[in-house]
Amino acid sequence: MASIKLGETASYVSNYDPSLLEPIARSQSRILLLEGKGAPFIGLDIWTAYEVSWLLPGGKPQVAIAEFVFLADSDAIIESKSLKYYLNSLNQTRFESVAAVKAQLQADLTAASGADVQVTLYPVDAYPKALAPPRGSCVDDLQCKIDSYRPDSNMLVFNSTQVEGVCLYSHLLKSNCPVTGQPDWATVWIQYSGRELLPESYLRYVISFREHQDFHENCVEKIFCDLLAQGELDALAVYARYTRRGGLDINPYRATPNLGKDLPAALNMCRIARQ
Repeated sequence: MASIKLGETASYVSNYDPSLLEPIARSQSRILLLEGKGAPFIGLDIWTAYEVSWLLPGGKPQVAIAEFVFLADSDAIIESKSLKYYLNSLNQTRFESVAAVKAQLQADLTAASGADVQVTLYPVDAYPKALAPPRGSCVDDLQCKIDSYRPDSNMLVFNSTQVEGVCLYSHLLKSNCPVTGQPDWATVWIQYSGRELLPESYLRYVISFREHQDFHENCVEKIFCDLLAQGELDALAVYARYTRRGGLDINPYRATPNLGKDLPAALNMCRIARQ
């Protein structure tokens, strides 16, 4: 973490510079989380960039909304502020075509993350993702006593009733950047099969992240691993849609391999109202 420039003052560069991208090895957070075991999940990190611009050969600016899809088994995540700086380095850079911009983005993000990155550039008026609430039941109006703002898997309570395909979500997820301490806000959705999770305990657990410091992707992986282990679940998916900062939102999705067929569906989930 000492080498990350996130907390430093930096000037914006408006000419192409891929060296601005800062990878953070996923293994840093997974050493403690997985305790040397293999990851029990597959998944995607779906980023939306609302402030993407470049110049045509004649100097005319172009704008687009970009979607970047990183595989959960890539070597590294990209520190979000560094991606913002990198995208701004395109602002005064001339490209022959949209295809050339997409190819450059794909090459640079793949090199930085260590795995193929899917890049889509949408014209602003053609961005397809509508606003809609998540599927399932919102737990936010349930009554519960909150006495801790540090996550503890023992907060999650399951009974012996077997259920299938239950969907719950909460808009109350808040965690904090591990470098700057700035708040990160999200809606977190789960789908599971197995022993029934008491919704009130899920709400308490989500709220307990309020003073937790970690990156978006790592928070979702902790939620996934705690639910899976505590409930000994047969199937599980966890999806968080974070509000944007600096023109970027990050939306990690993790699922047990038996839900792997649903990975493409994660790409088509609607945005939440705060996005």
